[in-house]
This record gives sequence, structure tokens and C-alpha cells, in this order.
Amino acid sequence: MFHGSLVALVTPMHADGSIDFASLEKLLDWQCENKTDGLVILGTTGESATIENHERREIITLSIARVKHKMPVIVGTGTNSTMHTIELTREAMSLGADAVLLVTPYYNKPTQEGLFQHYRAIAKAISIPQILYNVPSRTCCDLLPKTISRLSQYANIIGVKEAMGDSNRLKKLLEMNLKMDFYSGDDATAMEFMLQGGQGVISVAANVAPKLFHELGVAALNKDRALAEKINQQLRELNKILFIETNPIPTKWALYKMGLIQSGIRLPLTQLSAQHEAKMEAVLKALFCTK
Repeated sequence: MFHGSLVALVTPMHADGSIDFASLEKLLDWQCENKTDGLVILGTTGESATIENHERREIITLSIARVKHKMPVIVGTGTNSTMHTIELTREAMSLGADAVLLVTPYYNKPTQEGLFQHYRAIAKAISIPQILYNVPSRTCCDLLPKTISRLSQYANIIGVKEAMGDSNRLKKLLEMNLKMDFYSGDDATAMEFMLQGGQGVISVAANVAPKLFHELGVAALNKDRALAEKINQQLRELNKILFIETNPIPTKWALYKMGLIQSGIRLPLTQLSAQHEAKMEAVLKALFCTK
């Protein structure tokens, strides 16, 4: 349903931490101009854990209105409460989202049966297309292929974002011949993921280099390995540096230096450490992203 480079958008904030809606509009326009294939808001990179409910509604409404008919909008609605996730998912659908992204429940440490029942309940409650999100490094919870296979019976569960960066995991999923799409959640391995049969990448680095990630997606999905490798080489250092500290700290700093957003970020996340600034600057200048 969705293909190519889907940007996991940051949530712009003023220095005091309040939402900067003017910069959000600017960022959305910039993504559209650079041919990003899809928009993912209020995910990990969007600091969803510290966004209030009334702010969520405003962000969703503005984003959908701003990019209408230009790219699909996928909203992160996953929490570690099944009931709350259903509420947020229903709201996203009512506001016009094209799909939702559902991270595995964190902190609770559910069993595979618990994960199945969690996603089953959401799929049965709301008809909107749903993408499951597996990121064990953050949730201490791994959604296994056998559980994904069980969930494939629900037609509105349309895909999985797999952020482990493990090519063997994608291989296992593809071997099952499920009627699902698979998206990389790891920029460094996204090229191989798509060349091997994945449908796209939900990308952090596409915040900073949207055009290059769009071009990478086109090349990889067309199985043009030579061109994909050439583009991927240009992105290699960016993919590393944007994870020098916890995401989205480096990405927001980069966008601030590029003049696209202000410097705000919400506690418990803090500003980029001064010791990393020079290296970040060098990578950005090499990509011609800074003035």
C-alpha cells in the first residue's frame, strides 16, 4: 500500500518545548518538495511519548491538511495499553489518517500470545490500515515471525516495520508469503532490506536528506543495485551520525542547523552534547545540507 521512503518526522518545538506549528508547516512543505513518498508522524522520532493528547490532535490535523493529496499520512498510535491504543487509533482515523503505526507494548513485556491478543483487539475494533512496529532495542519485546503470521489473517494489518536491522528476520518473513508489506526501521540496512524484497523504509535520516532517501527507495525497489549502492554510499556517514546520541536528538540538531526548525526538545531528552557538534557539522556540510 505504501512504498519507498516514508519519513519518520520530528516534532518541531520552540526553545521552551512548546510545539512549533509554523516550523512543522515549513518542514512538511520541504518534505513534499523533496519527493518524500510518505509521512509518519508521532512515532519514536516525533517524541510521541511526551506529546499531550490535545497536541496530538493539532499535529495530526495540521499535517493531513498540509500534505493532502501529496503523500499518505501514517500516525503513530501505539502504546503499552491496548485500550488507550484503540482510543488513539480511532481518533487518528476520524481525523483522516491513511494508516497507523503500532509499536509493540513496552515495559509490560507481554508474551507472544499477549502481543497477538493486543493487535487482534485493535484490528477488530478499528478498520484503518495498521502497520505493526517491532523495535526490541526500545521495548524489550520482540514480535516474532510466527506471531506476525497469526496476525496476517486480519486484512487491515497491512505491514510490519522491522527495526532490528537483521536480514535473516526479513528473509523469514518473506518465506512465509504473507499478504503484508515490510518496512525497514533501520536506515543503515534499508538499502539491502528493499533490494531483498521489502517495500520501503520508515526513515529517520530522511528528515535531513529526503531527496536522497527517495532516490534510494526508487533505485532499490527497481532492483538497480549499482545505483542504490551509489546513493547509499552518500548516506553512509549521515546514517551513522544521526544515532551518535539517542534519536531524535542528533536529527533535531541537524534540522536546526539547516534552518528548518528551532532548537526545542522535551525532557527527558536534552540538546546534543557539545563534543559531537563538530563531527555533525562536517557530515552535514559534506551532504550540502547546511548553508
